[in-house]
Amino acid sequence: MGQIKENVLSFLEHKTNDYKDIIALGMRNAYGWSEFTYQGLSMMSRKIASYLINDLQVKKEEHVAILSESRVEFGAAFFASVIAGTTFVPLDIKLTVHELSSILSSCNPTTVFVSNNYLNTIIKIKEEITSIKNIILLDEAGVDCKFKSIYNLNNAPDIKFRHRSLNSNALIVYTSGTTGKPKGVQTTFKNLFSQVEDIQIELNKLFKKGEKINSLSILPMNHLFEFTVGFATFLSMGYSVYYTKSLRPKDVLNVMKDKKISFMCTVPSFFKMLKMQFEQDMSRESKFKQLIFNFNFHYIAKFLPFRFLKKYLFKDIHKKLGNNFFGFISGGAPLDLDMAKYFNRIGINVFQAYGLSEASPIVTLNLNPKLDIESVGTLLKSFEGKIDPKTKELLVKGPSVMKGYYRQEEMTKEVIDENGWLHTGDIAKIDKKGQVFITGRIKNIIVLAGGKKVFPEEVEAVLDDSDYIKEACALSVERRTGEKKGTEEVTVVVIPKDELLEKYDKSALEKLLIDEVKKKSLKLCQYKRPTNIIVYKGEFPKTATKKIKRKEIKELIRV
Repeated sequence: MGQIKENVLSFLEHKTNDYKDIIALGMRNAYGWSEFTYQGLSMMSRKIASYLINDLQVKKEEHVAILSESRVEFGAAFFASVIAGTTFVPLDIKLTVHELSSILSSCNPTTVFVSNNYLNTIIKIKEEITSIKNIILLDEAGVDCKFKSIYNLNNAPDIKFRHRSLNSNALIVYTSGTTGKPKGVQTTFKNLFSQVEDIQIELNKLFKKGEKINSLSILPMNHLFEFTVGFATFLSMGYSVYYTKSLRPKDVLNVMKDKKISFMCTVPSFFKMLKMQFEQDMSRESKFKQLIFNFNFHYIAKFLPFRFLKKYLFKDIHKKLGNNFFGFISGGAPLDLDMAKYFNRIGINVFQAYGLSEASPIVTLNLNPKLDIESVGTLLKSFEGKIDPKTKELLVKGPSVMKGYYRQEEMTKEVIDENGWLHTGDIAKIDKKGQVFITGRIKNIIVLAGGKKVFPEEVEAVLDDSDYIKEACALSVERRTGEKKGTEEVTVVVIPKDELLEKYDKSALEKLLIDEVKKKSLKLCQYKRPTNIIVYKGEFPKTATKKIKRKEIKELIRV
């Protein structure tokens, strides 16, 4: 733990010496590639930290937020926050002004880093959130811009780290709230150090120490999976992390090819997108070439024991990936096993991870080819795990478990019991080999294809004050057709108020309520808005304590 503490807290001092001329972070811009070496990242981070401490007089333990797409400057802002002794709050760029205001009124940051794309959003929010005193641009500021850019700061004098204890918050990462209110997961330095150490142990099984690894980051940095693994861990190991401005397959593949990407973290929906791109490319080839591919895939590759043979067999695909790609770690949502088998067969490894934000976030990882592909792997080194004998819920304990929800003591007690066990809300089993299998969920949470999580209660909360809706119930429904078949989507069932039943016919009533749900849902970001809206005339089945029985409603409406 002491060594990992040094890797993170003293990263800019010690890792700079180890990797100073290696590219740490890179991204293509209009002029080519914008890249920070480890030494350059150190210099930029110190410059920003000096500005926070000396010019803005930001105090130790204050909250510093960031609203930006993933980019090289994001990492510099985080390390500046570490040096300055502040707590970093990464925000989801997909949230609405209403949702962002709710989060910022919870954590009350004094300073916000922002990219040009979201500057107007923060300016608007600043009028409401009075704690915000400073706005700092991550892009180069325009001539008439009144806000300071990190690129216009003076060179930093020698500054000292503002050290904090292991139990101090490094991050507060907000997730959806079951009551419609945001939940701030307090991720401490101890949590981060433990995760980095655990993941390093696992990655050292795949790659040789000191091996040159270029990774691609496509997940948002407010996603702890990307932040902890694809950023903090990769940098602590001397990897180079590259970002892409677009998730279009063509743009992603261009970066992978240009930078000889070896490895990346992703979510299951990305596999489908990539597979579709490969299939589209193949459809443009001659019938003979398609025949050869299908023969190799169905009759040859499945019997080949070594990846290098599969890579040779499907060399055209690997060429599109830069000829250096090794594999993915998949997390955030359940993995489609057919997708995993497809990529493994063409010589691309897919390693399944399982976790939750409250565990910082990875709990298990399946890197061992001898393990069952249906398993999410075995517990990371620092974790203990057990199955609740009554509910079959997976409980975990370890130094990566969060401190708690920010200023939500009662909510924290609901998920972390008096003995320190984190209740994951997932039903699981652990076999004799220690393999963990996730078999269901106790929680009502809806996990979308991209790994985004939606609590039904937060969807229902925005409908509470409707003049037309008597009651609403949000549900997870599995898509049965299309490219997203098998993934979950948000469905809401609404009961109209009694007086409307006589006033409107069936068609007019449905239109009225559907329009109302769409209007009210604008307070939610795009991915949380219901895909299906069902009008139900009747009463919801409920428990003796008046809680809605969601499973029975699913049966009732036969979705």
